[in-house]
Amino acid sequence: MIQTPYYLIDRAKLSRNMEIIDRLRAQSGAKALLALKCFATWPVFDQMREHMDGTTSSSLYELRLGREKFGKETHAYSVGWSDHEIAEAVGYADKIIFNSIGQLERFDNQSAQIERGLRLNPRFSTSGFDLADPARPFSRLGEWDARKIETVMDRISGFMIHYNCENADFDLFDTQLSRIEAEFGDLLKRLKWVSLGGGIHFTGEGYPVDKLAARLRAFQDRFGVQVYLEPGEAAITNSASLEVTVIDTLNNGKDLAIVDASVEAHMLDLLIYRQAAKMEVAGDHPWMICGKSCLAGDIFGEFSFPTPLSVGDRLSIADAAGYTMVKKNWFNGVKMPSIVVRELDGSLSLKREFGYADYESSLG
Repeated sequence: MIQTPYYLIDRAKLSRNMEIIDRLRAQSGAKALLALKCFATWPVFDQMREHMDGTTSSSLYELRLGREKFGKETHAYSVGWSDHEIAEAVGYADKIIFNSIGQLERFDNQSAQIERGLRLNPRFSTSGFDLADPARPFSRLGEWDARKIETVMDRISGFMIHYNCENADFDLFDTQLSRIEAEFGDLLKRLKWVSLGGGIHFTGEGYPVDKLAARLRAFQDRFGVQVYLEPGEAAITNSASLEVTVIDTLNNGKDLAIVDASVEAHMLDLLIYRQAAKMEVAGDHPWMICGKSCLAGDIFGEFSFPTPLSVGDRLSIADAAGYTMVKKNWFNGVKMPSIVVRELDGSLSLKREFGYADYESSLG
């Protein structure tokens, strides 16, 4: 038995998302790039690359990982490229997307040999969290003034427009895309490609994939562009869990179970966005599941179980693929979860285990 904690990626569950991506690509003509900022666990890239067109990045290291481990089409985006990064970035990328006109002009000569894009900020988004809202007041994420963008249209071939966040509402997507068409249509007609970013929750239960495909097809046909999508969460929804073990129980007004993992170290987004973890359990015995770090609020959430919990019980934290492995950290020196893959035949493959040497080497 593999020692907990570990992230368990299930290839069969991943296949379900890949099938939807295949369907969307076939019906819409859009291309799908894996957003490495959300999921970059390359031991399953062999499966994903059969169903996706490449990767998109947010930094030089993500860009290099995408080129070396995934291959296919490689898009390079960063909020800001440094002088010492640009030559290497251009060497890995098929397309480089600049966040600002200033960056495009600064690296004009160095990037001229590949296709270039610019991030367009439509000044609205679907995000309900100010922290994650690319259209928040004074946002640094992209250009919005069509008159300014007009001055550099001869240097770019595409836009990247990232304004969706966990958006499961097709009608909202349709309405906002119509606004983009109305406000920036004259510029869109002069491009070769447009990335509509990620955050469209088209692998969620009940999402009208056929409607999305038709809408994307109509957008492509109207403006004569190749559409790209950058699914992160949509590519890996419900495909992994965090496997943990109860290491202590106590009662301080509620029944508490402490497990051998940490929210802050292993599922940081739950703390950032003040969300509870997900567990597929039900019963008459409520328990608060707690992490092992010293942070008082290191709490996975409250769940009800069929029987009281005991030391040694194994628990599965569901939907643990997105923004977890890419954000795991060494807070408190808590052991990082291993990375395990459940193969299509049901067997478990240990892909990576982290130990003291990894902790030590990260600090000096």
